[in-house]
Amino acid sequence: MRSKGWLGALPLLGFVAVIFGLPAVALLTGAFTAEGRPSLANMQQSLRGGYLTSMLGSIQLSAVVAVLGAIFGTFLAYAVVTSRSTALRESVLTASGVLANFGGVPLAFAWVATLGNTGLISELLGLSTGALYTFWGLTTVYLYFSIPLMVLVMAPALDGLRPQWREAASNNGATTWQYWRYVGIPVLTPALLGGVVLLFGMCFAAFATAAAMGAGTVLPLITLKIANALTGDVLIGYENVALALSLNMIVIAGLVMAIYLPLQKRSSRWLQ
Repeated sequence: MRSKGWLGALPLLGFVAVIFGLPAVALLTGAFTAEGRPSLANMQQSLRGGYLTSMLGSIQLSAVVAVLGAIFGTFLAYAVVTSRSTALRESVLTASGVLANFGGVPLAFAWVATLGNTGLISELLGLSTGALYTFWGLTTVYLYFSIPLMVLVMAPALDGLRPQWREAASNNGATTWQYWRYVGIPVLTPALLGGVVLLFGMCFAAFATAAAMGAGTVLPLITLKIANALTGDVLIGYENVALALSLNMIVIAGLVMAIYLPLQKRSSRWLQ
């Protein structure tokens, strides 16, 4: 007789179906509906003009943050993992766990209060405040939570590098560069690429930080376009276009996860 234990999961499955299924159906229906009948007009409009520019702007920002965050985060993780100080390792990893989740309005407020038009440091040092409200200014703000997240991703992968591998390479006459070229980097590549993809996905979907900083006036972002269309603050009657933009984001997020999950699975083999 087959086990009926799965029946206990029915309430949870029903809850998930309502919470995720109904919004998904509403999104798909709205994205492919124009003037009360099925149409591709919303999808076509979401890929033209300012909407396409905002999509490309979000992709560019996310890609830059992902690459820079991966580089700085990996080197910081390596410094922590190879350090002999247990206190340093624990403090950095604990701080990374906190800062990786420090985003949204609090993060925007912290930067604006520090380097904004009336920021503390700006007034004390007489610094120009315009740089904070540019592409690179927003990139710097996003790196604030991206680098700690990369540290959390790479620290276990770096711990997975066995000392015996380096000893074996050295005993066979390999230089430090050859060890990293043929052993270290190939082992770390899945985790490194997975971290890049993860950072890209997080930055691509981020909204509150950019909105609180007023980034939409200097940098077109797809999340801000969706918010403007849904609330009608700037555009009225474009709710279905916003749903089409959201569908575009879901497709890109799906591609990101399709890349990330196999890389995560492959990198986890070295941690066992």
